[in-house]
Amino acid sequence: MENKAYRGHVLALPFPIQGHINPLLQFSKHLVSKGLKATLATTRFIHNTMQPQSSSSLQFDTISDGYDEGGFAQAESIHASLNRMETIGSKTLADLIIKNKNTANPIDCIIYDPFLPWALEVAKKFGIFGAAFFTQTCTVNFIYHHVHHGLLKLPITSTPISIPGLPVLELDDMPSFISVPGSYPAYFEMVLNQFSSTDKADAVLVNTFYELEPEAVDSMSKVCRLLPIGPTIPSFYLDKRLENDSDYGLNLFVSDSSVCNNWLNTKPEGSVIYASFGSMASLSNKQMEELAFALKGSKFHFLWVVKAFEEAKLLEKFVEEIGNKGLVVQWCSQLEVLSNKAIGCFLTHCGWNSTLEALSLGVPMVGVPQWTDQTMNAKYIQDVWKVGVRAKVCENGIVERKEIEFCIKEVMEGERGKHFLENAKKWRDLAIKAGSKGGSSDKNIDEFVSRFINS
Repeated sequence: MENKAYRGHVLALPFPIQGHINPLLQFSKHLVSKGLKATLATTRFIHNTMQPQSSSSLQFDTISDGYDEGGFAQAESIHASLNRMETIGSKTLADLIIKNKNTANPIDCIIYDPFLPWALEVAKKFGIFGAAFFTQTCTVNFIYHHVHHGLLKLPITSTPISIPGLPVLELDDMPSFISVPGSYPAYFEMVLNQFSSTDKADAVLVNTFYELEPEAVDSMSKVCRLLPIGPTIPSFYLDKRLENDSDYGLNLFVSDSSVCNNWLNTKPEGSVIYASFGSMASLSNKQMEELAFALKGSKFHFLWVVKAFEEAKLLEKFVEEIGNKGLVVQWCSQLEVLSNKAIGCFLTHCGWNSTLEALSLGVPMVGVPQWTDQTMNAKYIQDVWKVGVRAKVCENGIVERKEIEFCIKEVMEGERGKHFLENAKKWRDLAIKAGSKGGSSDKNIDEFVSRFINS
């Protein structure tokens, strides 16, 4: 039985994929630094896979999504898995709250991923403070909010598109669920359902920082109780306020950091292209071929992450032919790589976690977005934050090798490349300032804590 009493006890509930777990886990660490106890509840399958280690103030527990043995892979469809998770997840979340009820630190607040809107209903059933935690940009969230509430009619038949607080947008700037009607309907329903109950949430948290999206934050703040609290990057790479915080701490993929670090440390400063398309994206055989020829044909060194399930798509003898010019790995510690002085450019799918890490570490980018919010992030990389370029897609949906080579050259040695690097350093400084004591995000975290501690 624990005896220590904390200022409060927060239960964090992420959507059970790597890109949603990491930000909420990192935010939980910040709450612990404010004197709270935090419990991160993942599904039993994720918990058994990652085997996280609890400490006195940051603990790990589980709920069930109904697929304890094999995770989502057991589900017959996305829609079925979401329904099952709501039914069984609601019950096991309630059980978790009850388990903590008679301890020295009962749960005071549930922070939930809006992909799981039913978590707020459970929180309210027990009279607990409920906060939504968005893992995508405020800009993307605001677009989905407009669609959900009928303020933006689909399909979009005329452009440009004007939304308060956002730049003028073309159709291919929009999230793919909107620009390509009918694509991934179950996922589109899920992102819109994020707003099914946010008006009832006691707080709405977003993994961004005010200086990065001021107009979007101001606009969205008029319709919900919005608090930007990012960037949720391990403290070692930003303000260094949290002790021994150099990694997110939970990883579905295993990597050997020494292999990448040792290779990068032999390369000149700013000479390496880092290419990675995240944990979920799967490139077509043709796109892999074009990317391989572009990297091989450029005059720069490159580090390319090719996930195990995509290795068969590599050109025959590619690894042997590139020699020491390139290094191909199945996975790596992205933060360690991006912070290495040898990196000059990040060739990225523009997932929000990857984009935010690059912005926070001052790395220019070449954007090759694949789907969902990535097209919007690429738009901002090029036209708003001005830290890189977005590669143009051909009519067949492929970014060809010549275009990739052109974009790499533009960032690595073009005249614009100097400005990209200057802007990247500017955003890095602003990211550090936002999370430091008295910064915009730090103040918002303090305000958030005071809301449920004093309620």
